[in-house]
Amino acid sequence: MVLCQGGEAAAVPAAGRKEPEVPLSREDGAGTGQPCLCPAPGMEAAGAEERRVCGCCSGLSWPRCCKAPGTKKKATCPGLGLFYTVLSAFLFSVASLFLKKIEDVHSVEVSAFRCVFQMAFVLPGLIYYKTGFLGPKGKRIFLFFRGFLGSSAMILLYYAFQVMPLADATVITFSSPVFTSLLAWIFLKEKYSIWDLLFTLFAITGVVLIARPPFLFGSNVTGIEGSYTDHLKGTIAAITSTVSAASTFVILRKVGKSVHYFLSIWYYAVIGLIGCVIALFVMNEWRLPYCGKDRVLLILIGLLGLGGQIFLTKALQIEKAGPVAIMKTMDVVFAFILQILFLNHLPTWWTVGGALCVVASSSGTAIRKWRQSLKKAKQNEI
Repeated sequence: MVLCQGGEAAAVPAAGRKEPEVPLSREDGAGTGQPCLCPAPGMEAAGAEERRVCGCCSGLSWPRCCKAPGTKKKATCPGLGLFYTVLSAFLFSVASLFLKKIEDVHSVEVSAFRCVFQMAFVLPGLIYYKTGFLGPKGKRIFLFFRGFLGSSAMILLYYAFQVMPLADATVITFSSPVFTSLLAWIFLKEKYSIWDLLFTLFAITGVVLIARPPFLFGSNVTGIEGSYTDHLKGTIAAITSTVSAASTFVILRKVGKSVHYFLSIWYYAVIGLIGCVIALFVMNEWRLPYCGKDRVLLILIGLLGLGGQIFLTKALQIEKAGPVAIMKTMDVVFAFILQILFLNHLPTWWTVGGALCVVASSSGTAIRKWRQSLKKAKQNEI
C-alpha cells in the first residue's frame, strides 16, 4: 500500500517485498491533512469486494482518486474568472436599469421577489449536488451573517437606485474594496498600511463629490433626481449597502471553497425573503404591480440578480480577489452607458470626478492586495 499525505508518497513494505514509490499528483484544495491509503499498481488487496475509498477525494474510489498514478489536474481556462466578473457586472447593471423602470413598487418588495426567484432556481441545484440546506456545522454562523448582510445590502442598494441617479449609486457602492480591506484588517488580521488609508480617503472624497452636501456646495445642487432630501437618503443607503457588501466579501473569503456556492446563495435568498416580509408587514407597503410591464420587469430582475450572484461567486472561487476587484470597474462603465442611453440622464462633472476618485481608490486597493498575494506565494515557494 502507498501512504499518501501532504502530496508526498512513502513506500510501505508489504508481504516481505519493497514496493516502488509511486508519483502522485495533487488537486488544488483537495488535501485534508489526513492520510489516505491508495493501492499501488498491480497490487491485489485482501478482500476483493472491499471498496477502496480515498479520504482526500471526497469519498471517490481509488481508480478515480486524485492521487492515483497518471491522474492529471483539470486545467482552468485562463481568464475565466475575469469573464465571469464582467458578465456578473453586466447582469447587475441591467437589473438596476429595470429597477429604475418599475413604478409604484417599493424596493423592499422588489428585493422579496428577487429572493423568491433565487430560492426557486437554487433549490434544484442544492438537491442535485446533495449539499443539504444548512451546510457544515462549523460554517453555519458565517452563512447566516453572509445571508443577513448580503440581503441587507441588496435592499439598501435597490432603495438607492430608486431615489438617485443610477451612476451615482453605482459609483458609491463601487467603493466596496476599500471597506473590504478595512474589515479584513479588523477581522482577518490582514495588513492595513498607509496606502490603504490613502485609498480610503480617495473613496471618501469621491462619495462627497457625488453626495455634494450643502455646507460644502451650497443650497443649489444640480444634476440630481427629485429632491435633495431623497438624494441624501439614497447616498446614506448606498454607503450602508457598500459596508454590508464588503462584510459579505470578508465572510466569503473566510469560508472559501469549503461551502458550495449554491448554498451561499440559498442562505442569501432565504434570510433576505424573511427580512423583506417582516419589513413589508411593518411598513404596510405590500402591493401587487398594477401593469403587466412591471410584473415582467420583476421577473427579469430576479433572473438577472440570480445570474449575477452565481457568476460573481464563481469568479471569487476560481480567481484571485485582486483581479476580480479590478475587473468590477465595469460596473461603473455599464452604469454610465445605460444611464445615458436608456434614462436620458447625463452625469454631471461632479459625478465623473467622484467616479474617478472611487475607481482609482478601489483599483489601487485591489492591485496592492494582488501584488502582496503574489509576493507571498513566491516566498512560500522558496
